[in-house]
Amino acid sequence: MTTNKLASEQPVSKGKNRRSDRYPVVVPVRVKWLEPSGAGVIEFAEAREVNMHGGLLDMKGRPAINSVIELTNLSSTKTASAQVISLRASKKGEVLGLAIELLTPSETFWGVTFRLKVAIDDLLKLEKDMKDSRSGGMDPRVLREFRDAVDYVRKTAWALQELQERQAHQRDTATVRSLLTDERVRRATQLSKALASDLDSHDVTDGTAGASELFRAIEGLNQRLAGLFKIPESR
Repeated sequence: MTTNKLASEQPVSKGKNRRSDRYPVVVPVRVKWLEPSGAGVIEFAEAREVNMHGGLLDMKGRPAINSVIELTNLSSTKTASAQVISLRASKKGEVLGLAIELLTPSETFWGVTFRLKVAIDDLLKLEKDMKDSRSGGMDPRVLREFRDAVDYVRKTAWALQELQERQAHQRDTATVRSLLTDERVRRATQLSKALASDLDSHDVTDGTAGASELFRAIEGLNQRLAGLFKIPESR
């Protein structure tokens, strides 16, 4: 089974009869069902679009429509029963996946990545409402800080999902960890520039809580970076 990169982290708009938006994820699952002959079948598959009510499975087998299947989330070992609703087909007639509905809606079955995506989507909607609001006089700096924090969480959630996907397929995870380090450096640079501005405007002083600890941390970081780039210490 091949794994394609997600083109977007945005929720998939709900269809005509869908009760809530689905979110793009890659969740490895074990699927068990009975054929009309009574023979039991087990297949390993992946959930690609999910919400608390169900999802879309990428799998080769074709359980009968309206039949009940048993799902096991291979990352968490949680199990759930679901009903097969339909086969989703492309405009060219190609089967895109098996649409299923959980018999008991669950916000936790699909795992942490799904819950993070829902939370981030809620935060983005909140940010939009805050920007659109004409009341309250929200400080632009606070909005910028909020947006940066949401962006950092979103990228970390993507990395978590990518790690789970690569581990499930026994692929190298070093590049994902490297991307996390890159993001940490970017965020630290961003915060350093913001703090420099706060120092210039006297929003940060020697009386600001944690300022002395920050000084010592940056001093230690500066020494290590100087060693990394072989920059001689100033006398």
